[in-house]
Amino acid sequence: MEWFLEKTVVFSRKENRMIKFDLNTDIYRPLEQVFAFVATPENDFHWQYGTLSSARISKGAMGVGALFRAVGHFMGQRMESVYEILEFEPNKRYGFKSLSGPIDSYTLYTFDLVKGRTRINHSTQISMGAPFQPNPTTTERSVKKEYRENLALLKNILEASPAHRPADPASFLSNHHSQDLR
Repeated sequence: MEWFLEKTVVFSRKENRMIKFDLNTDIYRPLEQVFAFVATPENDFHWQYGTLSSARISKGAMGVGALFRAVGHFMGQRMESVYEILEFEPNKRYGFKSLSGPIDSYTLYTFDLVKGRTRINHSTQISMGAPFQPNPTTTERSVKKEYRENLALLKNILEASPAHRPADPASFLSNHHSQDLR
């Protein structure tokens, strides 16, 4: 497994704690396939631990301004949040921020082709609210661990299929729903 934790910056404030970190990994699948899978909110529950459901709630094409809702568990608490896509450049960038919920966050994925494989770079900024303040150091470690595990699961899912896998990863997963992909 190829992991790199590039940097971590933590800012403490009286009310909130800001956590920033960058991760990346290489996935041995075509860049277009990786981007399509990651930039489809309905796929989130397949590769993001704690996500129970995620779906677009706005109409129109996927892109800047589109909205999606995610329901899940984070650090032992049930959460529901709405996100707005702020950056969307097919096969290059996919970024979104939270509009509601107990955590203010901004997440950006960038995609590059490197020596025949897709490098996915993940950058997150999270401002933790009151529910996560009792032990900020544990919270920070748990958040980073969860995001590293999410990328590892994404890599495993996308690389585990046969070489002649369909171009649409969502159709692959729906056709293989009996497998436990978690």
